[in-house]
This record gives sequence, C-alpha cells and structure tokens, in this order.
Amino acid sequence: MRARVAARRAVLILLASCLTVLVASPAHAAEYRYWSFWYHQDGAWRYATQGPSTAEPADGDVEGFRFAVSTNSKEATTPRGGTDFERICADTEAKAGSKRIALVLDFGTAEDATKGEAPPKPRTACARIPEDGTSAEALAAVAKPLRYGSDALLCAVAGYPRSGCGEQVSAGGDAEKAAGGDEEKAAPDARKTDDDGPSVGLIAGVAAVLALGGAALWQARRRRG
Repeated sequence: MRARVAARRAVLILLASCLTVLVASPAHAAEYRYWSFWYHQDGAWRYATQGPSTAEPADGDVEGFRFAVSTNSKEATTPRGGTDFERICADTEAKAGSKRIALVLDFGTAEDATKGEAPPKPRTACARIPEDGTSAEALAAVAKPLRYGSDALLCAVAGYPRSGCGEQVSAGGDAEKAAGGDEEKAAPDARKTDDDGPSVGLIAGVAAVLALGGAALWQARRRRG
C-alpha cells in the first residue's frame, strides 16, 4: 500500500512540475520586416485597419509609412517625423477637384534594414491627388518607385528595400530565406506565428515524463500483486 501511495505521489509531483513548465514557458513571437501603414488622428499615430490601396483619406489628412521589424500591429513601430499638415503642405497649393495629403515616410533604422542596405533618412511630402484618390495614389505621387507583392502587400517605398517583402526575421536579425523571393509576404497579423502555445518539443517532453510516471505506478502495482 505504501509503495502504491508513493508512486501516485510521484506521478502527481511530475504532473505539477510539467504544468508549471507549460505555464512559465515563454512564447516566442515571430518577427517580420515590413512597411506598416498609419494615419495621424487626435495627436497620435493609429495603425491603419485597411491597406493603402483601399483607404481614401480626406483633404488635410496626415498619413505615415514605417519600415521596421515587429511582431504585430500592437507592437509595430510608429513613423518618426513632423506631423503638422500646414507645414508639410505649405508649398503645395490647394486646387479644385483635388485634395492634399501629408505623408511621413520613415525608412527605419540600420537594425531594421535588410542585409547590405542602408535606410534613407525619414522625410515628409505633400501629395495632391484627385478627390476620390486613395492613400496608395498619394504615396505613388511622392515616393516612386513603389513595389507591391502579388497579394497587394507594400514591399518597397522609393525603391527601398531593393528586395524582400514581409519576410520573417530570425532572432539574430537576419531574414530567413524565402523560397521564391517576394512570394513570401503577409502582414504579421495575417500570418500564423509560433506564439500560440507551447512548442512541440516541450509537449513531447511532458508526455515522456508522464509516461515515466505511469510506468512507475505500474511497477508499484506489480510489486503489490
């Protein structure tokens, strides 16, 4: 009887330890290098809920684009630079049948850059586009050449970067090789990352420990019999 109680106690201890590991194990969120799209409202940058090809800003709006490495929209890095519409568009006259959009273009830091490239300095620009124009049209008016992926993801602004499009970045900061170049592209929120739960290796380890505990209990019962 004592052997059986001891074996059960051992299994319970092992199970508690495994649960502790599962709860305490840190999640490793995947990071991606990409151009994020923002709009300035009420004195703060807001992550855009739609792409530049469908967004239709109003005359006097301020929008931003930032190239950086981030895990998702909540942790994305905001554009740097002035956000005063009157200052950015001071030299662009208003005309009937058109609208003016102030753009903040932030090419990121050297740490965010793809290998072998140096990011241009952040700058602002004022785009004058038709009244029904989109944010993509505003960007094209002041920051060509643009490069888009097959799924309409913005890959490059003013030719930067020369290659890559929303690629996953390793812990060391180097982009993982994507088969097909620009074919690997998806905004962080559209990708399935590895931060949804414990890793397969961890689960396998827990299963192995539990199996050992079950074997110990079986051995105790065998001796009892």
